[in-house]
Amino acid sequence: MKDIDWSRPADADVDPYPTWAEARRHTPVISRPSFGRPAFHVHRWADVEAALRDEDTFSSRINLEMMGPFMGEVILAKNGAEHTRYRNLVSPAFRPSAVARWERELIVPSIGALLDGIAPRGRADLVAEVTRRYPMRVIAGILGVPLADLDQFMRWAEAVNLGPVDPEKGHAASRAMREYLRPIVEDRRARPRDDLISDLVHAELEGERLDDAHIYGFLMLLLPAGAETTFRVMGNCLYALLTRPRDLARVRADRALLPEAIEETLRWETSVTMISRVATRDTQIAGVAIGAGAAVQLLNGSANRDEARFERPEEWDLDRADKRHLAFGWGRHVCLGMHLARLELRAGIGAILDRLPDLRLDPAAPVPSIRGIAFRGPDQLPVLYTPT
Repeated sequence: MKDIDWSRPADADVDPYPTWAEARRHTPVISRPSFGRPAFHVHRWADVEAALRDEDTFSSRINLEMMGPFMGEVILAKNGAEHTRYRNLVSPAFRPSAVARWERELIVPSIGALLDGIAPRGRADLVAEVTRRYPMRVIAGILGVPLADLDQFMRWAEAVNLGPVDPEKGHAASRAMREYLRPIVEDRRARPRDDLISDLVHAELEGERLDDAHIYGFLMLLLPAGAETTFRVMGNCLYALLTRPRDLARVRADRALLPEAIEETLRWETSVTMISRVATRDTQIAGVAIGAGAAVQLLNGSANRDEARFERPEEWDLDRADKRHLAFGWGRHVCLGMHLARLELRAGIGAILDRLPDLRLDPAAPVPSIRGIAFRGPDQLPVLYTPT
């Protein structure tokens, strides 16, 4: 089996899927010691799903070790009753009325403004000029960050997300983001508005409120996690459609197919391919002994292409009947922002199809590809279209 160098950066020019397919067939659980501790990679759907459901044995507390130094107290690192209390406090911020307001006031205007800038030209790089900027504009708007500071926030978010790889840069970005957000949080504490930060600051459940560590932890997680994951999967979906002109024409003609295209993309090329857990006790997966304290990487990207779960799993199939996937996790820790992400994807891709007639890949540009290991997406999508 060809080995993957897991120390390489997230944008490494590597396709992990052939290696993962071989692992599913022959060694579905592989020992890969990491950061001086025992660690195991889990490749098959049944094993990944079972581990995600069993939080008593496979704890998410490892995320506090990995991301806590850069984000603080995050929901990703909580389990059991503690997780339930925290989620119940923050989930009202994502209530349907709030999401509907974000669609009207932030999502539609954000994608519209970006397309206004490129529609008259007839050519663009959809990654550099649209997908990389669009979700960050939405998240920044939700948090009250001015557009003038958007580029700086994008750099901070990327540095925080890669903190375990480059701790010095990650810590510096974390401090800068926290100091930037502090006056906004204090303003909402004194003068609450109808926005997410006000909801977090004043959230109360049975007399309990979020302390500053949890407020800033949630905000620090929302910026890199909410924006980066969505921009990558949006690029993956556009890549799938642009490299399949017949399916692109079908989705353009029948927008009821757009959610189908998005769900198939989330299965076929999810933006985040692994979920970290730690074993709380001696256990086993697929007959492989895993000791207490061992790190466990649940490869949802591999599980989403499991031959035992899907027919022709390597293919992107708009007509696939069963598009269930693990892109947003599973069980108690299923992604809190998944409905917002789906809304952004539908609105963003739909607007691109509306505003850029005769959309196609630029034949004079290098052929794009989806790259990466832990985080996957195209670096560029050079396209042509009829100027409007």
